[in-house]
Amino acid sequence: MKVCLLNDAFTPVIDGVVNVLQNYAKYMIEDFDAEVEIATPEYPGADYSALPYKVVSYKSIDTSKLTNGYRIGIPFETEALTELAEFGPDIIHSHCPASATVIARLLREETYAPLIYTYHTKYDIDIRRAIKQKQIADETIRLMVGNIQACDEVWVVSRGAGENLKEIGFTGEYRVMPNGVDFEKGRVDDETVAKVTAGYDLPEGVPVFLFVGRLIEYKNIPLILDALKVISDQGMDFRMVFIGKGPDEEHFKETAIQYGLMRDPDGDQAGTEGPDKCIFVGPIYDRDELRAWNTRADLFLFPSTFDTNGLVVREAAACGLASVLVKDSCAAEGITDGRNGILIEENAQSLAAVLLSAGGNLDHLHRLGQHAMDEIYISWRDCVHQAYRRYEQVLALGKVGALPHHKKDFTDQLVKFTSSHMQNTDKFQKDMKKVREYFTSTIPAGMEENTEGEGKKANPLEDFIAQTEQMADYLYDFLKA
Repeated sequence: MKVCLLNDAFTPVIDGVVNVLQNYAKYMIEDFDAEVEIATPEYPGADYSALPYKVVSYKSIDTSKLTNGYRIGIPFETEALTELAEFGPDIIHSHCPASATVIARLLREETYAPLIYTYHTKYDIDIRRAIKQKQIADETIRLMVGNIQACDEVWVVSRGAGENLKEIGFTGEYRVMPNGVDFEKGRVDDETVAKVTAGYDLPEGVPVFLFVGRLIEYKNIPLILDALKVISDQGMDFRMVFIGKGPDEEHFKETAIQYGLMRDPDGDQAGTEGPDKCIFVGPIYDRDELRAWNTRADLFLFPSTFDTNGLVVREAAACGLASVLVKDSCAAEGITDGRNGILIEENAQSLAAVLLSAGGNLDHLHRLGQHAMDEIYISWRDCVHQAYRRYEQVLALGKVGALPHHKKDFTDQLVKFTSSHMQNTDKFQKDMKKVREYFTSTIPAGMEENTEGEGKKANPLEDFIAQTEQMADYLYDFLKA
């Protein structure tokens, strides 16, 4: 099977969805001998030459300051679309509702391959965070939902993600297809844990709490800090380790200092006079080091109601680490309170009560962690096998004309129109190149070499071809705009 995977980011950007594409490609190639091609906006300096699959990059705009490192792709590019079409995918699978799905729809017009879309995250929250004008944000969300609506089948990573998608305007059906974990199942040996965590003040017998992810407000990190202040004020000793980076990192550090949970390195604020109870490690990209931190911790704190799946919860479970989650959140799906995790109300008092109780019974936390490892862990290999089987079913449905038709709107006609004109413009440019090559090779040498003084005489045929090519370039730029 030939599979084209599309997303609005790929390495060197590292995030959850990039991780999804890497694992899809890895196990489809290894276990099914599939051919995989990935499409992504250009990221300067990216080198894909060592990968076992081809990465097709298309033009992009640098919006990294606005979007924390991400670039916006320009999907109306003939060269990239032609390259993807020549690959001849059997399945097109988009993982972002922006430029990736626009290119995916154009590619479907070229190849007639079924288009699947996976909804990974609550894009409406990110859009409203980046775009402050409500009317523009509303319209952007509407267009993205329309892009999703245009796909042949829609997958979501959790039931809660599907319901969020419906809340923002999606009216079709969705299929829950969870993501997996690339951590090996099992705890890391003591020697490796000691080596990775060396240099940090982590006394034996003192509970270690852990958070891994973007340091941003909508992950509910303020709730964690508020709860930590409560238990610290009551005299509880602990260590809270934050792994990651994000736009609100400095704000969280300032809050921790104000709450007396860590010392102020600059000495401008009072902070704590004792050891740092909050430790900001920074981002860790080495998967084995992350496994070691998950093994060292006693409880994973993840009160986010933003995340649609919470892969970090499954990664923690792979290492025998149970999580504290907000009741009815997407990340809490599959968690049984008091069995393989702990569920709280979405407030600092509820979390503080759990932490106070947990601190005096670490053995109980470790039993919860073992249950989490046995019951909620799911490997990437299992997830990709499930996805591949569904690909086969979708292809079979497509062959007999049984795929449900997506709801069409004006953008379908726009995509069809754009695809047609991109093809025609591309053909016109190639034809003009052939015309130039033909006439250049057949023009009599005397005409080509005729000179007057030091300069060459104007060649009317060459001048005509150059003007026509300029017209083609102008038409192409106009269509893209």
